[in-house]
Amino acid sequence: MLNFDERTGPALGVDYPDVTVPDWYRDAKLGVFIHWGIFSLPAWAEPHDGRVPVEDGYARHRYAEWYGNTVRIPGSPCHTQHVERFGEGTTYEDLADRWRPDGFDADAMIEAVLRSGARYVVPVTKHHDGFCLWDTATTGFNAARRGPRRDLIRQLADATRAAGARFGVYFSGALDWHVSDFPPIQSDRELFLLRRNDEAFARYAAAQLIELIDRFEPSVLWNDIEWPDGGKGTDDFGVAALWRRYLSKVPDGVVNDRWGVPAHGHLTREYSDVEGVQSKVWESTRGLGLSFGYNAEEDASHSLDAAELIRYFVDVVAKNGNLLINVGPRANGSVPELQQQALDGLGAWLKINGAAVFGTRPWLRSGDGDVRYTHAKDTLYLHCLAPGAGELRLPAERAAAESVTWLGGGATPVRDGVATIPERLRAQPVTVAAVPG
Repeated sequence: MLNFDERTGPALGVDYPDVTVPDWYRDAKLGVFIHWGIFSLPAWAEPHDGRVPVEDGYARHRYAEWYGNTVRIPGSPCHTQHVERFGEGTTYEDLADRWRPDGFDADAMIEAVLRSGARYVVPVTKHHDGFCLWDTATTGFNAARRGPRRDLIRQLADATRAAGARFGVYFSGALDWHVSDFPPIQSDRELFLLRRNDEAFARYAAAQLIELIDRFEPSVLWNDIEWPDGGKGTDDFGVAALWRRYLSKVPDGVVNDRWGVPAHGHLTREYSDVEGVQSKVWESTRGLGLSFGYNAEEDASHSLDAAELIRYFVDVVAKNGNLLINVGPRANGSVPELQQQALDGLGAWLKINGAAVFGTRPWLRSGDGDVRYTHAKDTLYLHCLAPGAGELRLPAERAAAESVTWLGGGATPVRDGVATIPERLRAQPVTVAAVPG
């Protein structure tokens, strides 16, 4: 996957505001991404492990939310099944009027995703297809005037805040296929070439982002695929001016690194791992399956179960990261059962072990072997990723400890730097012990 923090963009002498990462974000650790849109209606992508010929990478894109691009590639599996299902001549944008989540309940969706224990929620407001999920004045191609006939982002924002979580927004800054006439993207190079960079489009994108900032005052401003080059200067529709506007509205707001300018907030990593504790705060993001948007072709073999999600989350936190785990609802707004089971499992684990995650900071290193470390105040937490082994070896720096306290109850002595894991805790995906220091 592309590492967007490495694309710093042109140095144009622009004075960027301070976008340091606030403590609330570092304490929160867990957020939920929600990819829901027109693409949730066809809900189709070819599930595979990524090992396809490079020339077929986009024709066989495994992200269902990229349907609007993949379906336009002649001969692609997506195009073939689209014609079979919807008929020759039916465009992706025609599906906007077929997407009618009449029974959608924003409170129910947010309640479902927050069962994970997440502290913030970031829904897609506009993906690369250009379809806006709020009642925007910038285009008629939006959920209030087409398909759903309602302001979905307003409903999600109200439901999230009513549930006590922070609300953020995802916005596709530099890709908008609805207001472009480029051919479909078929390579990583074209991902950055086949997009509008003119001033008119930069103003259009800025007007949409300003609406989101002013109406929703989001705690997280999560931009994707950079920003149009025509809006990277000192103009009032440029990135720096937008950030200043945003931070004046939300002083403890968070921005990410996908703006294509030489400044950023937290770093992002998409479906990728990092080695060891990172010096900069970062955020891992991925779907529970192989796609962000709902893909009806995926099954349990393609998706993280609860145990895998918990171990992945712990590894990210130990390395100075947050996890923005994605949920791809069905077209009607319901969370697929496979995804819900994983979220529920994580939430149940956090009810017992949350003190070892929320509000913590990295330790001297991320871990040793099958153990990961987090630290809070005067306590070191040891996360055992393989508790079935029955023993936990303490790091050399804490090997002299006389005992450890297990989250979930009880304490056991330490002998020669090793503590025995209680039988009742060995079936957990991750078992946590606390030691002083």
